[in-house]
Amino acid sequence: MSIHIVALGCERPGHGATEEEPGHGQGGLLWSYLGWGMVGVMRGRWDVVDGAPQGAIAAPCHHTLNTAFAEYQARVLGDVRVVLHDCPRWDLLDSNWVTTQSLLEQADILVIKYSVNDKLTFQQLRDTYGPRIRPLLRHWAIPVVVAAVGARLNEDSPPCTCPLCASDWRSSVPHSEGLQLSQDLGATYLELPSLNDFFVGRYFGGVLEYFIVQCLKQKAKQRPEKRRSHRVSEPRPPQLEQPARLPNVRVEESSFSRDLQWLLERGVQFADVAFYAGDSGKELGWAHAAVLCSVSPYFRHLLLGAQSRDRPVSRCGCQDAIQGLLSRWDGGLDEPPRTDVPLPGHLSRLVVKDPLLCLCLWETLKFLYRGASEWKQLQDAATEKLKNSAAVAELMDRVRSFLEMEKGSRDTLSHSSQQPPHSLGNLLNSPLCSDVIFMVQGSVLPAHRAVLVARCDVMAAMFSGKYAEARSRVVPIHGVSSDTFLSFLEYLYTDTCCPASVLHAMAVLVCAEMYQVKRLQHLCEVCICAYLQSMPSRELSTTGISVIRLLRRAKCHNADQLYVWLLHFIANNYLIFSHKPDFMELSEEEREQVERLRWPSRGYLQQLSEYQQCRRQLRKSRCSVM
Repeated sequence: MSIHIVALGCERPGHGATEEEPGHGQGGLLWSYLGWGMVGVMRGRWDVVDGAPQGAIAAPCHHTLNTAFAEYQARVLGDVRVVLHDCPRWDLLDSNWVTTQSLLEQADILVIKYSVNDKLTFQQLRDTYGPRIRPLLRHWAIPVVVAAVGARLNEDSPPCTCPLCASDWRSSVPHSEGLQLSQDLGATYLELPSLNDFFVGRYFGGVLEYFIVQCLKQKAKQRPEKRRSHRVSEPRPPQLEQPARLPNVRVEESSFSRDLQWLLERGVQFADVAFYAGDSGKELGWAHAAVLCSVSPYFRHLLLGAQSRDRPVSRCGCQDAIQGLLSRWDGGLDEPPRTDVPLPGHLSRLVVKDPLLCLCLWETLKFLYRGASEWKQLQDAATEKLKNSAAVAELMDRVRSFLEMEKGSRDTLSHSSQQPPHSLGNLLNSPLCSDVIFMVQGSVLPAHRAVLVARCDVMAAMFSGKYAEARSRVVPIHGVSSDTFLSFLEYLYTDTCCPASVLHAMAVLVCAEMYQVKRLQHLCEVCICAYLQSMPSRELSTTGISVIRLLRRAKCHNADQLYVWLLHFIANNYLIFSHKPDFMELSEEEREQVERLRWPSRGYLQQLSEYQQCRRQLRKSRCSVM
């Protein structure tokens, strides 16, 4: 192997910018290192060049591609051939920079030299040639050595031989600037006060030989391994392919906001709050106390009174100011007419005294029903209707007062683009505003018809038709546990579901299929897949959960995505499930599909058996020879 070293710069002051002199390399840094063994212990020797006798100093031979470089050859570390390309002048690189780049690309080690007493040449290196070399070094990632040669001189005192001395900062290159240059180039920085045996042979030579050894190791790794002809070819083990990717389980987008908007627009049958104009007594619209009380503390206090106060309410100026916006009907006006649609429970009549709220009551209610977070939509709708920016600002301030925001958080929430979770979850399993009670296995679960009708079509048909549930306040639920039905109600109120286990998720899936809530069914499918996929193989083989029975229930309750996913899951873990007794409960069609998708495949197991048998026979033949 050979090592190519490229050396740039001159270590002697005053020679970097002049014409190259004959024999200028003799006595230089690399010349002293490579020819050092000729004086003392044999560390290296020059090759014979142009018929020169053995041991003679070879004359430099200019590179055929770039006359800026002189080429030398030597052998170090026993029989390692070193090819040195030396360019003592920086300005010679400009003559053919493309050829210089190709030479640098072939280099294994780069050595940059300069004299600490030639500050002009150093500045030329730092400002002009350093930025040009730096991108090449980052691309090729070759080791770099920056060598600062010479002792710094002082005009008023004798020369100082200290390698860290910077007594004359005007004419000499300081240690800090040389170190900064090496850091910019990602190089190893060396200071050599003199070219004696210690600094050249041990200090510089030790670093250079370290990089030479590292380059030799790197080249040895890149060489292809030679195959031994006498070695018996051993069989290669079969390649195990990756298991088939499990199918995705899709979940529909949330319809929570659309459901509540439908409740506001078409759920008049279950409305229990009516709004009337304060000046004319004209009916303005209908709403539902459960939604209003969950969103607005002001409506909760107005409709429920003292029973809604979970904690003391502070009295402030803004609360006193909104008392005149709405009020309960006290009989002072004529009896407001009611629609022909029967309204269950108690009807609360609210008189709207503020003219702005009378004009934009529908937009305000729509904003509250969608979670009281879409401030931009409310502002746009109010601007389109009022055509007055001052009136819009006043209306927005009054709507904020409904939400009873703390001072300092109003503006932050009004400009927030993140929609917080809907506050209907505060009414989950709460008797506030409840108008129906579910009896599930002896447990009492209060609920609100308006929310149930908006979120579940089966509940809407049950409470709207001529069924007993439509006229009864207590509704018994059979075939479902209380925990399962409470999780079902949690989804209707919060649009989220977090089952605690695989069996709990399957129970909620059955309940969702019973009440035809497809999105909840798909969320449970995702939970079951996530729980099973997170189990390690050891836990999967010892768990009491029967995946085969989950497959049966998924098919029975129309969970098609879960059914297909479980078939692929059983196939990917074939060696675990095929040894379980319930594996035989699979139908013939299901077993065929599992066998077709099984991992590892039958072909791989057959190849593995043949490979192991061949290895055993080869081992026996070797033992007989021994």
